[in-house]
Amino acid sequence: MTPDKPAQAPGFSTRAIHHGYDPYEGHGALCPPLYLSSTYTFPTVADGMARFAGEQPGYVYSRVGNPTTHLLEERLANLEGGEAALVTASGQGATTSLLWTLLAPGNELIADKTLYGCTFAFFHHGLERFGVQVRHLDLTDPANLAAAISPQTKMVFFETPANPNMRLVDIAAIAAIARGHGALTVVDNTYCTPYLQRPLELGADFVVHSATKYLGGHGDLLAGAIVGPKAALDEVRYVGIKDMTGAVLSSQDAFLILRGLKTLALRMDRHSLNAIQVANFLEAHPAVAVVHYPGLASFPQRDLACRQMGQPGGMVAFELKGGFEAGRRFMDALRLFTRAVSLGDAESLAQHPASMTHAVYSLEERAAHFISEGLVRLSVGLEDGRDLLADLEQALAGL
Repeated sequence: MTPDKPAQAPGFSTRAIHHGYDPYEGHGALCPPLYLSSTYTFPTVADGMARFAGEQPGYVYSRVGNPTTHLLEERLANLEGGEAALVTASGQGATTSLLWTLLAPGNELIADKTLYGCTFAFFHHGLERFGVQVRHLDLTDPANLAAAISPQTKMVFFETPANPNMRLVDIAAIAAIARGHGALTVVDNTYCTPYLQRPLELGADFVVHSATKYLGGHGDLLAGAIVGPKAALDEVRYVGIKDMTGAVLSSQDAFLILRGLKTLALRMDRHSLNAIQVANFLEAHPAVAVVHYPGLASFPQRDLACRQMGQPGGMVAFELKGGFEAGRRFMDALRLFTRAVSLGDAESLAQHPASMTHAVYSLEERAAHFISEGLVRLSVGLEDGRDLLADLEQALAGL
């Protein structure tokens, strides 16, 4: 007899649709049930004591666990290739809950120079007020981290691609340097989702997401997620969430994200297909100085993009030759692209960082963090590509 061949591991979309749920354990319901209870009962006092002590599986109160959010956590951990996951009320809730739990006064946090505006604000308006030193380095060159990391460095944090200018960071190289000095690596994987990039497989310790974006995918919820080691996430759950931030995801929103995950691969394929058309069009336009998109042959970090990203994604950034005023005029002329600051929706969105998300930065701070006055960020949606190009063409014609 020949030995049985090992079963082939299910593919990404199969796991996004099925992992962690057996319909026949849910009364045959095809879709996982939505549990709306805030609290849970105990058969006996002894059962209650065991659950509070963590000695018995089961739920106590929805601030620390709910069957619907638990299924979402299992599914996200599986898709990211992590041991465990924890979902939160927003992407900011994920970042703050993780960092408030793991960092302490006297620790140093090293972050890349380009960050989502609210992450930047949390580091400097939150962490620094309580004794955590924050330093910004250009992490696109790992040598900068190797030269600057110190015994006080507890964590290295970055986005890749970075919001809003699409700079990439070599996850494997940065994680190796950090680990060699006993520091943790946290990667914001919002732009890519685990369908396009899995930082944990490249050596990162934690991944954070704004699940508001591509994971939900429809612009109708707020949510966040953390993926990483179970022991650490248990501490975040029972300290960072339960006692500190209270950034609890509702079961209703968890249900919607579970629905969104079913089409994640299809949507990311379409986002990427439309985005490369947009990037090629913009690169050829005389009003555009430069296009930042990992799918372009001209993208300076193209080799790195090919190594750590499955596809270049749906986000495109470009710089207009006319600076701030050109950015404002272009934005006002758009008809199909919607002026809004989120991303990852079915609708195509456009934002001008200098007047919107990064308006709180000074002119000098924007320059120091590689955000030009004419930079425009596009979240390329799921519409017909020709209609998107027509809208961009008419808006650029006015410049």
